[in-house]
Amino acid sequence: MTGDDRAERARSYYEAIDGGDYDRLASLLAEGFVHDRPDRTIEGRERFVRFMREERPQPDTSHPLDGLYGPAGDEAADEVVARGRLLDSDGERIVGFVDVFSLADGEIERIETYTR
Repeated sequence: MTGDDRAERARSYYEAIDGGDYDRLASLLAEGFVHDRPDRTIEGRERFVRFMREERPQPDTSHPLDGLYGPAGDEAADEVVARGRLLDSDGERIVGFVDVFSLADGEIERIETYTR
């Protein structure tokens, strides 16, 4: 998987969430997907998709990205880092974030989220 492929997976992840396309979201995630975030850890693709579809405290948010970064000089490493902002439905900033994506076989296996 190239750096461009990893970056495209990360972009697609945010597009699927922001667009409410939960089938697309599920197709990007490995079955054993884990999202480790400051307030909770969500384990399993189906559990995560259900959370995003039905349980998010603010479902009408967007995730504009300020940058996508891959490992320097290591095309074999399956990792990409996204830096962006979580905005509410009025476009007001809720929080800034950095997500570290770990991928394998073209699927997102894990995301570690850091917020500020």
